[in-house]
Amino acid sequence: MIPADAVAAVFREEYGRAVSVLLRTTRDLDLAEDAVQEAFAAAAERWPREGFPEQPAAWIITTARHRAVDRFRREAARGGKEAEAALLHAAEMAADDLPGHDFGDDRLKLLFACCHPALAMPARVALALRVLGGLSTPQIAAAFLVSETTMGQRISRAKAKIRDAGIPYRVPAAAELPERLAGVLAVVYLIYNEGYSAGLGSPRARTDLCAEAVRLARLLDRLLPGEPEVQGLLALMLLSESRQAARAGDAGILVPLAEQDRSRWDAELISEGLAIVHHCLQRGQLGPYQIQAAIQAVHSTAPSASATDWPRILRLYGMLSRISPGPVVELNRAVALAEVEGAAAGLGVVDGLALGGYHVFHAVRADLLRRLGRVDEAVKEYAEAARHAPGPGERAFLEARLRELQSG
Repeated sequence: MIPADAVAAVFREEYGRAVSVLLRTTRDLDLAEDAVQEAFAAAAERWPREGFPEQPAAWIITTARHRAVDRFRREAARGGKEAEAALLHAAEMAADDLPGHDFGDDRLKLLFACCHPALAMPARVALALRVLGGLSTPQIAAAFLVSETTMGQRISRAKAKIRDAGIPYRVPAAAELPERLAGVLAVVYLIYNEGYSAGLGSPRARTDLCAEAVRLARLLDRLLPGEPEVQGLLALMLLSESRQAARAGDAGILVPLAEQDRSRWDAELISEGLAIVHHCLQRGQLGPYQIQAAIQAVHSTAPSASATDWPRILRLYGMLSRISPGPVVELNRAVALAEVEGAAAGLGVVDGLALGGYHVFHAVRADLLRRLGRVDEAVKEYAEAARHAPGPGERAFLEARLRELQSG
C-alpha cells in the first residue's frame, strides 16, 4: 500500500525538474505546467492501484510528455499546418530527454527564463517560485504579503509575457547575466526561506526546497565563479542550514536560536560557510547577501548565546540597512539593538515598523515588552504572534510563552 503522501513527496521533489524538461520541447510554459499537473493527477489515481513505479520521476516526465503530445494532436485536429508542425516538434524527443537521463542544469535554465529583465522583479520572483519550486499561488501570495487574486494575476501576466515575447529557455550569454542575477538570487533565497520557514511540525515543512536552493546556488557559483553575491548567498544558506537539526524539540516545537543545543549544529556546513564568508570579507565588495552571511557567521562562531558578539551584529545590520533598507531588516536590527542598548531602544525601532500580521514582528515586540515588564501588552502580542504563526511548531512555542506570562 502506497503511503497517502507519496505522490505529494514526489511532487515536491520533481515538479520543477519535470516542468523544465517539458518546457525544453514544448517551448510553452503554460502547456508544460498543465501537462505535468495532469501527470501528477494521473499518478494520484493510478499509483495506489497499480503500485509505486520504480522510477517515479521518469514516470511523471513520460506521462506529462504524452499529455503534451495529446494536446498538440487535438490542436492539429482542428486544422492548420502550424498545429501539425507543433505536433511533430513535440514528438521529436532528443535522446537525452529520455527518462532517467541526468538533466543537468535544466532547472537553472528555467530559473533564468523566469528572471528575464523584460519582467518586473516581483513577477520574476513569483513566477520562478511557481514553476520551479512548485509552490501554490496562496503560498507565494503569503510570502509577498499580497492577496491570492493579485498574485494569480501577476503570475498569469508573467507567463503571457514570456510566451508573447518569445523569451528563450536557456542560460544567458555572459554579457546578459548581470541584469538577471539580482532576480535569480532573490528567487533562490525565497525558495530557501519557503522551505526553512514553511512551518515546523507541519505538512508544509519543505526541507526539499532548502536542499534545492542550496543546489541552485552551487550551480550558480560554478556558472559565475568568484561572483561575490552568489558566494554570499551560498554561505548564508549553508550557515542557516547548519542549524536545521537543532531548530525543533522532540515534539516539533520551535527552539529559538538562544536556546538551541549547539552541539547539534552541522560543523561541516559551518566550516564551509565560514570559509566563504572569510573570502568575501577579504575581497571587500560587500553586498546584502554577504553581509547577512557575515551576521550568521557571528552566530555560528559564538560558543554560547551569552557569548554572542552583539555589537558586531548591530554594526553589520547598520551596514545592511544602508545598502538594502526595509522593514524586516530594521526588525532584525532592533533585536540586535535591544541586546546592546536595552529593550527600550529596540522597542523604539520596532514600534515604528508597519509589519502587522507578520508573526516574527509580533513575537519580537512581545519579548521586548516582556523584558520591560509591560506584561499585559506582551500577552496581547504573543497571542497575535501565535495567531499568525506559519505552523504548529512555531505556534506551540509562542503559546507556551503566552502561558508563562499569564501564569505570572
